[in-house]
Amino acid sequence: MNVVRHTDADFFAQLQRIAASSLFDDEIEQRTRRIVEEVRARDDEALLEFTRQFDGATLSADQLAVTRAEWMAAALKAGPSLRKAVADTEKNIVAFAKRSLCKSWEMRNSHDARVGEKFDPFGRVGIYVPGGAAPLVSTALMTVTLARVAGCHEIVVCTPCGSNGTINPALLFAIRAAGATEAYRVGGAQAVAAMAHGTRTIRRVQKIFGPGNAYVVAAKRLLFGRVAVDLLPGPSEVLVLADDGANPKFAAADLMAQAEHGSGHERVWLVTPSAKLLKAVQEEIARLLPSRQRRGFIERALARNGWLIQVRSLADGIALANDIAPEHCEIMTRDARKVAGKIVTAGAIFVGGFSPTVLGDYVAGPSHTLPTGGAGASFAGLTVDQFQRRTSFVEYNAASLGKAMPSVQAFAEFEGLEAHGASAKLRLQRK
Repeated sequence: MNVVRHTDADFFAQLQRIAASSLFDDEIEQRTRRIVEEVRARDDEALLEFTRQFDGATLSADQLAVTRAEWMAAALKAGPSLRKAVADTEKNIVAFAKRSLCKSWEMRNSHDARVGEKFDPFGRVGIYVPGGAAPLVSTALMTVTLARVAGCHEIVVCTPCGSNGTINPALLFAIRAAGATEAYRVGGAQAVAAMAHGTRTIRRVQKIFGPGNAYVVAAKRLLFGRVAVDLLPGPSEVLVLADDGANPKFAAADLMAQAEHGSGHERVWLVTPSAKLLKAVQEEIARLLPSRQRRGFIERALARNGWLIQVRSLADGIALANDIAPEHCEIMTRDARKVAGKIVTAGAIFVGGFSPTVLGDYVAGPSHTLPTGGAGASFAGLTVDQFQRRTSFVEYNAASLGKAMPSVQAFAEFEGLEAHGASAKLRLQRK
């Protein structure tokens, strides 16, 4: 891992580089733009070509959709441990989501007119579930379940297939169990483009959700406006904010856990005022790494974007954490709750040494689809209300319109929009 200390001559310059957003890469954006344009222009033909190119699978258009037989086969293959884990996690996700649902409301304004908001589920949503190096069963639950709780009638999932054209059966089982109504073996930026533009096989959706690699995130940014998107969740991140009382084994294990996803673009940080803890975590990573099954993935991510940072004080560490705006922020300090209250940009906060990020990844209840690359400064994580469409409503009668007219007429005159005022005034005139 890379080590940076507050005593380094170029410490602040290094921090600026470390905290820089990972969401913007001109080369990736150019490649993604080409993919998006190809899908828009060439429809299913482009999807099939990119599936051959990126996934190694040769398919025909009628093989893109997951069939009923595949759903049934996946259900039959699901063993007791998978079924129990899915049920246990889904229970927590549903309970958390129900508390977050927005409810319609109304009130009387100063003119005694009825105003308010109503919330309706999106009719057709698209969800991207990453595949590739690991079948992210948990991601299916953390996204599709929310769409179901919100009441979305059509829930479309896109996920990449293997070189033989199949999707991991455990992932298929979870996608179906969570409530998906359609699934397609399409991955990457081309899947996002298909859901946004629509193709002969995949009808367009109203809004796209879900995490993905740098190309998926770039596609969502490029297509924003043509379709609604949830947030910008890219490669995984964790920042561990710790003092000298933290357990170095816990911190080392959590840094490696988030580095193992496999893209090589994962980012992990240990931020601490303690030189002793920094050294201990460094030693623990060296000790534990050889026993990790995905050692190669972890080493690549840690070498590229793994940072052990010694700050002058815990207050400086809090400021740095808020500047980085990490996807996951673990607080391993004394009075962890108080410190957590000062973290205002993280996607999710994990309080205390016994709250590893993996609990949020798998079972705790809140969705693990969270902003990355510094987007947490502006975006929140995925919540069930993002599957709801807000509409305000206004209901006046003649009496309430009469009360409003003096102000309406004044605004129309100030703005020079005579027809605006006339459209309300004529309703109060006798024929």
